Amino acid sequence: MRSFQEWTLAELDRAFKLTVLDTSPVLEDWINGRQTEISSYEQQALRSFQSLLKTHVYDWNETELAYNFIGPLMTLVRFSTKEFNFFAERPLSAVVDKVEMTGRPDGIIASGFREPQQPYFCLQEYKKEKDPEGDPAAQVLAAMLVAQELNQHRLPVYGCYVKGEVWHFLTLEKRSYAISQGYLASRQADLDGIFSVLKRLKVIITAFTRKAGS
Repeated sequence: MRSFQEWTLAELDRAFKLTVLDTSPVLEDWINGRQTEISSYEQQALRSFQSLLKTHVYDWNETELAYNFIGPLMTLVRFSTKEFNFFAERPLSAVVDKVEMTGRPDGIIASGFREPQQPYFCLQEYKKEKDPEGDPAAQVLAAMLVAQELNQHRLPVYGCYVKGEVWHFLTLEKRSYAISQGYLASRQADLDGIFSVLKRLKVIITAFTRKAGS
């Protein structure tokens, strides 16, 4: 058994014969697809969150970053529904290519109301901006491999890792993954982009759950 925290990207690539793509249609459709409208209320909330981030991001630890910025941002998207929800630090495990993998991602979006069932998205926020330890990209990719196994490889899996003020988005399909360039949440255009990507994710997951229920 290996926990998500024990992996590096290089080890995951070797162990599971993964290919990292320079570009991916799934990732491009997610981050550059149909634009979502940001309401005046949402804009006002984003500017408030951003002001707090700019003041404190270099001093926050991981929990403070989650409580003060990431959590409010996810709540603003309203991922919590009767069909799927945003869950924090729930156990996630599966056997992937004969390797038992387990961990508690900082966040997942999965079908289910009271407890997670089928995971679609994994999130890892990582320490504070200064002197981070470990490999947050590997941790979220390891969780995504488990989510893929639980999905029986029927759907692409989405992910994100946040290191201080920088956000990266990932997609995993079969044994190929892609990682977006970084979005700087302290920059207004980038924060609007992050929020739009998250809103498009809700549209994608809504389509998944409706198809599963039909």
